[in-house]
Amino acid sequence: MSDGLNYKFLVDTFFIALSGVPITLFITLVALLFALPLGFLLALTRINRIPVLHRFAQVYVSFVRGTPIIIQIFIVYSSVPLLLSSLFTKFNIGMNVYDVNPIWYAFIVFSFNTTAVLIEVFRSALSTVNKGQLEAAQSVGLTDVQAYRRILIPQALVVAMPNICTATVNLIKATSLGYAMSLQEITLKSKVAANVGYNYVEAYIDIFLVYLLLCSAVEYAFKLYERRLSKYKPSVVN
Repeated sequence: MSDGLNYKFLVDTFFIALSGVPITLFITLVALLFALPLGFLLALTRINRIPVLHRFAQVYVSFVRGTPIIIQIFIVYSSVPLLLSSLFTKFNIGMNVYDVNPIWYAFIVFSFNTTAVLIEVFRSALSTVNKGQLEAAQSVGLTDVQAYRRILIPQALVVAMPNICTATVNLIKATSLGYAMSLQEITLKSKVAANVGYNYVEAYIDIFLVYLLLCSAVEYAFKLYERRLSKYKPSVVN
């Protein structure tokens, strides 16, 4: 290790770390696109207590939240190729599953993990909306779908937005574990660069700064959106 900070490397690696931002944002966006609707639908099953789906959502949340995400990554990254390999062999499909881009495994892990988080976020938000509003909407001729779309969901979204922001920021930070799958995100790119001159301190400072900037920008964007939704707030909370 060199004496003192290598400021030239600090600057150079900062831009290397920045080059990992697009893949981090892409995984975050895809995971959210998957988790937001699925998490909301499963939250509805918990609120309305549809027996089989309610139980499934309950077990699913317990299973995902009760295991470390790094362990989920290792299981998916190691077991999915083995499973696919045996299936392809059985059905004579000529495809090498070990050449699959690790980004697909990242989608699986982060999408299902975020879904479990959002189920609880939406369940909590929906439970704050007065159920009498659903009955009132039905009494004026709205169907359940129309009542949820026009009245209940907008209100629940206002309540859920701070927790959705927290879930998104946590998801961004969790993608740093993608290095375990050789995913070319912020952390792995910086660590590979650090290996050349053993400048690990500078690399970790850059990783810290890039995640700080990224998460701060996302939080700021959510606050702007929350401000736009705040006009609905007086009619939301009981």
